[in-house]
Amino acid sequence: MPVLQFFNSPAGRVVRIVLGLVLIVIGVSLGRWWWLLALLGLLPLAAGLFDFCTLGPLFGMPLSGRRFHEASRSRQRR
Repeated sequence: MPVLQFFNSPAGRVVRIVLGLVLIVIGVSLGRWWWLLALLGLLPLAAGLFDFCTLGPLFGMPLSGRRFHEASRSRQRR
């Protein structure tokens, strides 16, 4: 799946980190109930920093970025 391939590329990791930071900054700056947005931003931030894809298991792929790349290569060889 092309979206998962992108999210697990180096550029995709950067996008996830930036997205997480943007959500955190918006949530903290707006305050009140918007802090929930900041909490939500922790997920893409952590996913980008620690190289895991939360969408992978939904499509039968591993959660780990390294294992995702290995599985993608093996599927492409078939």
